Amino acid sequence: MMSFNHEARAIIVMGVSASGKSVVGKRLACAIGACFVEGDDLHPPENIAKMISGSPLTDDDRWPWLDKVHGKIGRCLEAEGSVVVSCSALRRSYRDRLREGMTCRLQFVFLDGTRELLEKRIAHRATHFMPASLLASQLATLERPVDEKDVIVVSIDESIDTIVEDAIKELERMERTRRAADS
Repeated sequence: MMSFNHEARAIIVMGVSASGKSVVGKRLACAIGACFVEGDDLHPPENIAKMISGSPLTDDDRWPWLDKVHGKIGRCLEAEGSVVVSCSALRRSYRDRLREGMTCRLQFVFLDGTRELLEKRIAHRATHFMPASLLASQLATLERPVDEKDVIVVSIDESIDTIVEDAIKELERMERTRRAADS
């Protein structure tokens, strides 16, 4: 269990398709005693249909979805105390939109992997609506969270257990650094 001082926390597990956002997010939420929200479940049917057809989402498609994710985070924080959300959050402007007006710090866990590894993973998924053909557009859209506050980067070239352990270690390190700076 992470030592988060009983403060409410919101953590977004982010990355491109097939990076493991849902699996890692669920396990991370369980490990820290938070509720889990599957960001894909908040997409409107039009977005899902567009992705199924192989068309990438535009900013106009994403803004209302990000607003739904933002609202869901707020409701979970009020009801549950802490929340972990899977959400691609590919651009800095998307992450900034999610940060707006948060009553607690919003932390991001960026699941990072090579194109080759992502292609291998996406080829073996049978249950997701996102086709492999959209991986290239997601990688082109991705603005890596370099030098962004409250973002950690975790390599996905490990087992799920190791990825979750690495995320927890980095979040704990970030928390210790924050507490030391506040002292």
